[in-house]
Amino acid sequence: QVQLIESGGGLVQAGGSLRLSCAASGRNFSTNVMAWFRQAPGKEREFVATVSWNGGSTYYADSVKGRFTISRGNAKNTGYLQMDSLKPENTAVYYCAADSAHYEIDSRSPRTYAYDYWGQGTQVTVSS
Repeated sequence: QVQLIESGGGLVQAGGSLRLSCAASGRNFSTNVMAWFRQAPGKEREFVATVSWNGGSTYYADSVKGRFTISRGNAKNTGYLQMDSLKPENTAVYYCAADSAHYEIDSRSPRTYAYDYWGQGTQVTVSS
């Protein structure tokens, strides 16, 4: 069974930091694009960041650029999202996703339909 398992969420004060992790099992995603999305209550799932297979290319939503950093683990089958200077509006369930058909990011990468594997999500709550 293929799984993407997120961890690292929690409660943090505004201005604080969290590091989310995404561990893949059941399939090797080391040659695929990975991404992070988030969904706040009552809102649609939105793009946060994406990274190419080797970490060489990244792309961010404007709202997180300069504060969040996406990366791959050394084995490339893990993903990370370092979140700094967190704001209350960053409160959401954060999801890891993988695109098993592509290794480089492109115009599809910020769209949910580009990804065929999803994790169960991890809650991030930022208090003011």
